[in-house]
Amino acid sequence: QVQLVESGGGSAEAGGSLRLSCATSGYTYRPTCMGWFRHAPGKEREGFAVIYIGGGSTRYAESVKGRFTIDQDNAKNTVYLQMNRLKPEDTAMYYCAAELSWCPGLASATYKYWGQGTQVTVSS
Repeated sequence: QVQLVESGGGSAEAGGSLRLSCATSGYTYRPTCMGWFRHAPGKEREGFAVIYIGGGSTRYAESVKGRFTIDQDNAKNTVYLQMNRLKPEDTAMYYCAAELSWCPGLASATYKYWGQGTQVTVSS
C-alpha cells in the first residue's frame, strides 16, 4: 500500500525558512509526479509545486515561485520542499501527493495518494 508521510512543519518568522520532507513507500514503481499542496482555513486547497520524478522537471505556482524549491532524493524515496522568505500568508496545512501513472501538474483533485499533512505557521 502506497504511503506518504510528511515531516518538517512547524513555526517560523516571516522571512525565515523551513524544509519539508515527504517520505514515500509501498509502491512497485516510482510515482510519475509528486506535488506539494496547501490548505489554509477559509481558502481553497492550492497546488503550488510539482516535480516530474523521472526527469526532475518542476513547476511552481506564482505565489511561491522564487521562494520555494521542490526536489527529490530517489535513493531515499523522498521529496523535499525548501521554503525560503516565508510570509504569513504561507500559513497552512501542507500536503504532499503522488500520482503513479501520469502527471496531473498542479491540479490537486487528480492525485491519488496523499499524506496526512504537516502544519506550517508563519508569524509576522
